[in-house]
Amino acid sequence: MTTISENTSFQGIQGVYAHTSTSCKCDMTFGLFLPEEAKQGPVPLLWFLSGLTCTHENAMTKAGAQAWAAEHGIAVVFPDTSPRGQDVPDDDAYDLGKGAGFYVNATQGPWQTHFQMWDYIADELPALLSENFALDMSRQAICGHSMGGHGALTLAMNLPGRFTSVSAFAPIANPTNSDWGRKQLSAYLGTDEETWGKYDATLLMAENGFDGPILIDQGTNDQFLDLLKPEALAGALAKRRQNGIFRMQPGYDHSYFFISTFMEDHVAFHADALYAD
Repeated sequence: MTTISENTSFQGIQGVYAHTSTSCKCDMTFGLFLPEEAKQGPVPLLWFLSGLTCTHENAMTKAGAQAWAAEHGIAVVFPDTSPRGQDVPDDDAYDLGKGAGFYVNATQGPWQTHFQMWDYIADELPALLSENFALDMSRQAICGHSMGGHGALTLAMNLPGRFTSVSAFAPIANPTNSDWGRKQLSAYLGTDEETWGKYDATLLMAENGFDGPILIDQGTNDQFLDLLKPEALAGALAKRRQNGIFRMQPGYDHSYFFISTFMEDHVAFHADALYAD
């Protein structure tokens, strides 16, 4: 692992690190905020998964998470959204290829060699973090935005017991029924839709639910509402009587102005769950 930068932030350290990924078969970069308490011992960890076209840097610099994470003594990791490098396949469209990994394990060419983002987030990066930083991996929570909200919700529901809580900003809520999903899932996984289900938060909610609290914020002026399908997930939450809060926020769009406005709420929500025991 290589240290790219480390900056003091709210009495903690905001670092950026790179390593060679065995899952994605390329060099991967991630950001990690460690609060001051990490100098004394392991601290809880909050994951933030970003959306389409983003890198590790977008949420790290725009979401405003560090101030609230420092207040609660929580670390925050900001992974990249896809494999990177000259040998990694790409597409001319912004919503496929680099910056659009969709947090799946691709099985189809030309994607399958590098696009193993599920394994990277679920297994490889947690092991690397545990080995190199003062983190209490028995206390993890997960959050995400848009494509990252899809990733956070699907990881949380597929890995019971891993995360104390899950939250999302404007998640892609029903990708098997949306152009933000059907295009990518067919490209990465093939045309057999039976293989898509583990990557759809609405279907997972209907089948399994989540063994903890959920918080979802969605802006009413989001320019991508028809692609996000929030009503499908809200209906599944209600039908299952899931322990969850789904808030439609008047006037907000899909941007980081929306995320930064409610970031304090999300970090506090996760802090309550992380420190519940």
